[in-house]
Amino acid sequence: MNKLPTQCPICRNDLEVTGLYCLQCDTSLQGHFAPTANPFNVLNKEQMHFLMTFIRCEGRFNRMEEELSLSYPTLRNRLQDILRLLGFEPKADEPTKFTAEERLRILDALASGEISPEEAQAQLAGKKTE
Repeated sequence: MNKLPTQCPICRNDLEVTGLYCLQCDTSLQGHFAPTANPFNVLNKEQMHFLMTFIRCEGRFNRMEEELSLSYPTLRNRLQDILRLLGFEPKADEPTKFTAEERLRILDALASGEISPEEAQAQLAGKKTE
């Protein structure tokens, strides 16, 4: 079954539910109904499957690795993507991604004595130094 759209595909205004239908007893209801807010509407089918598997496996990546035949880093990346889509920031201890130029700048500063080995290590780990 398709997801209930929340925005008009033409003007992007919010949609309002005005009809409901029961497949079992053939009952129709007409009126104005507020759709329930669902923060998971932003997830696609694959991401919802991942999230349901995460819940079913009680958040244990070792069980998910077996069930989905994916590596730990892949599972972690997919979870981080879902967290970002839901508006959450990655954990503060997540390493900062550096470009090759940024990494070389830090190593050059270490080689020229501008920063200490400890400062270079902290910067490469994504921690701020004073």
